[in-house]
Order: sequence, then C-alpha cells, then structure tokens
Amino acid sequence: MIKQLNKKAQTRKRHQRIRVKIAGTADCPRLAVYRSTKHIYAQVIDDVKGVTIVSASSNDKELKEKLSHGGNIDAAKIVGEAVAKKAIKAGVKDVVFDRGGFVYHGRVAALADAARENGLNF
Repeated sequence: MIKQLNKKAQTRKRHQRIRVKIAGTADCPRLAVYRSTKHIYAQVIDDVKGVTIVSASSNDKELKEKLSHGGNIDAAKIVGEAVAKKAIKAGVKDVVFDRGGFVYHGRVAALADAARENGLNF
C-alpha cells in the first residue's frame, strides 16, 4: 500500500527535484520564493558561496505598512518589486527563478511578473 504524503511533504519533494536542475552562481544567482498562508518571501541566493545577496518579504517593516494582508496577490507584487529593486541596486540583473516546489500560479506568478517588470531577467 502506498503511503500518501501530506501537502508540505509533496512540496518539499517537488522542490528537491527542481533544485537538482537549478543552482545559483555569482553571475546568475537563484531567486527563491517561499509562500505561506500569511506571507510571501523572496531571496536572491548565491549557492556557490552559500550567501543570500538580497531578500524581501511581506513581513518586512517597510513593506508591511503598504499591505493590508501579506498572503495575497497584491502583497506578492509588492514583494517582487522590492526584491528586484534591491537586487539591481546590489548589481544583480540576471537570475534563475526557483519556485520552491510551488505551482507557478497566483502569488508565485505575480511575484515573478513583478520582478521581471522591475528589471530582473529570467
């Protein structure tokens, strides 16, 4: 009998499959997205050094003031815009998108589109 995995374990398993193919370097770091029910988080990561270059989330002090709720598409757009602006300021223009095992739809897609509109290439 096959044991059914819960949603979090399924997401983790999908993310492991994705991470085999995706890695961030100094030239082209990884834009990693994590989505919870209340917030959304984005980081630009150099996997070679193991360093987070920039990050933004709906839980950040300056972004929290703009948001009514951190777990919706509007919040994802604002976080995508913020992470793109911070990344460009840090000298990062090209990234590899890591959806973190989440389906590329809704909040994850909104964050990605906002980051693209604000200057990130992926």
